[in-house]
Amino acid sequence: MSAVPQTRTDAAPAPAQAAAPRSARRSLALALPAGAAGAGVALLAAGRTWAEGTARLAQGELPSSVTGSEVTGVPGALAVVGLAALVAVFAVRKAGRIAVAALLALSGLGIAVAAALGNSDTSALSEKASTAVGLSGTGVHHVTHTAWPWVTAGGGVLLLLAGLLALLHGRYWPAMSGRYERTADGTRGPRRAPKAPDLDRPEEIWKSLDRGEDPTR
Repeated sequence: MSAVPQTRTDAAPAPAQAAAPRSARRSLALALPAGAAGAGVALLAAGRTWAEGTARLAQGELPSSVTGSEVTGVPGALAVVGLAALVAVFAVRKAGRIAVAALLALSGLGIAVAAALGNSDTSALSEKASTAVGLSGTGVHHVTHTAWPWVTAGGGVLLLLAGLLALLHGRYWPAMSGRYERTADGTRGPRRAPKAPDLDRPEEIWKSLDRGEDPTR
C-alpha cells in the first residue's frame, strides 16, 4: 500500500503577517523623526518674518513687518498639539491610539492650511502699521512675502505624514511598558507584590481577608 501523504501543520506564517512587523518598523522609523521635525520646523518658522511693507505718511514712508505668529497663531498652537500627540501615541492602545493618530494628522493638516492662507494675508501688516502710525486704516504698500509661510506649511505636511503612518501602521507599534506604576510620592517605580500579613497581628489578618487574600499562604 502506498503511504498517505501527511499534511504539515506547522505552515509558515502568511506573507502579510510576516511583512507587518517589518512595515511597522519602517513606518515607526519614519514617523518619529518626521513628526518631531515637523513640529520643530512649524514652531521655528512661525516666529520668523512672513510679510514686509511700507506705510505712507505725510513725512515719508514707515517700513513694517509681521511674523507668522502675528499673522495667525494657529500653526504654533497646532505644532504643540501635534508634538504632544506624537508622544501620546505610545501611551495608548487600540481605539485610543487611533484617536491620537487622527489628532496628529489633523494638527499637521491645520498647520499647512493656516500657513497657506496666511501667506496672502495682509491684514496683520496693515493693523501693525496703523498702530505704529496712530491712524486707523493706514494703507500698506510694496508688500512682499517671505518663504517662511511655506516652510511652516512643510512642517505641517511632515506632521500630517506622521499622523497618517500612525493611522495605517500604529496598531503594530510598541506601547509604553506597564511594568511601572505611580507610587504614593508621585514618582514611577516597579510594581511590588503586596506585603505578606503578620499572622501574629489579628488586624492585619482581617485586612487581608477584606482584600480577598488568603493570609495563610
